[in-house]
Amino acid sequence: QVQLVESGGGLVQPGGSLRLSCAASKLTFGEYHMSWYRQAPGKERELVARITTGGTVTYLADSVKGRFTASRDNAKNTITLQMNSLKSEDTAIYYCKAVNPWTSLTYWGQGTQVTVSS
Repeated sequence: QVQLVESGGGLVQPGGSLRLSCAASKLTFGEYHMSWYRQAPGKERELVARITTGGTVTYLADSVKGRFTASRDNAKNTITLQMNSLKSEDTAIYYCKAVNPWTSLTYWGQGTQVTVSS
């Protein structure tokens, strides 16, 4: 079955960096828009970044602009989220999501924990 597997989360000090990856399998990756979401404790899941099938980043949350960079590699069936200048408020579980814009098929990864703390 389709799998989206996030990796790269962990504990980092404020001001530090992390690079998250999401590896997709058992789907035609190039047919899916990909997104990063995050959910902080006690808060709703929020969209962080959206990348079209062609690799254009069409959305980046205001709270992460200038600090986070999203990208995809269709040859490797992966997306990445480079997170710099991390703040405590970036602490959350980060999820990747795949959506086929023609069929609306949607898949979620299991999430990876990011904790920003000194």
